[in-house]
Amino acid sequence: MIEPVAATGRPLEFTDGFDRGALDPERWVPAYLPQWSSRARAAARHSFEGNRLVLEIAADQEPWCPRWDGATLVSSIQTGVFAGPLGGPVGQHRFRPELVVTEEQATARLYTPRYARIETRATANADPDVMVALWMIGFEDEPDRSGEICICEIFGRDVGPDSVRVGMGIHPFGDPRLVDDFEQVELPIDATEPHTYAAEWTPTGVDFLVDDRLVKHTDQSPDYPMQLMLGIYDSGLTPGGDPKRFVVEHVRGYAPAAGTTR
Repeated sequence: MIEPVAATGRPLEFTDGFDRGALDPERWVPAYLPQWSSRARAAARHSFEGNRLVLEIAADQEPWCPRWDGATLVSSIQTGVFAGPLGGPVGQHRFRPELVVTEEQATARLYTPRYARIETRATANADPDVMVALWMIGFEDEPDRSGEICICEIFGRDVGPDSVRVGMGIHPFGDPRLVDDFEQVELPIDATEPHTYAAEWTPTGVDFLVDDRLVKHTDQSPDYPMQLMLGIYDSGLTPGGDPKRFVVEHVRGYAPAAGTTR
């Protein structure tokens, strides 16, 4: 049964309604995992429409990391970055064992909470080659602090006029204390219209919510700082054509409930 969840009534620690007409450098690193590629190659293509951020895959865009991730195209922004020295294996979200740092990065902790309610209001894309997502990864200042909380992951192939399958849950990656707990939850909504996707992350678990209704719970909870990752991803299998877009109205981070030890 899907139950409604009351408004938090808690202070905002992080908020961006994209009303500046530019990405705020005090909130966002405008590139995707640049340590495995470069700031230039992994830079997010983006624009603004009113008070909305539009992350784009452009017709002339090149793969962000062709050596290790093939033809994949990405426009993604994140709230932190951490990596070790050039040529070494230390860096966030090491998605292949062969990866080494190809461009050193200055450490940035723009927003890396330990427990919070994180939400976005956004519009998915129905293109079958595209996926849009808001997820969190461990800051990885220690190697096993590498779990993921996926708040929402929507593939265009799973978007229908009256329903959508939204991926959400936990991935352990290099954290031996976590186990994989991820699923696609089918919801009776049109995801090409704006909806609010959120995760209530506490010391005892994570609640996943869509439009303030609880749709999934896990008893697992990473217990270390994590950063936000917001992006659109394209397989690169159908190049060219019109830009592919991920429209985001806001991203917010609320303080945890009173009494939570951080």
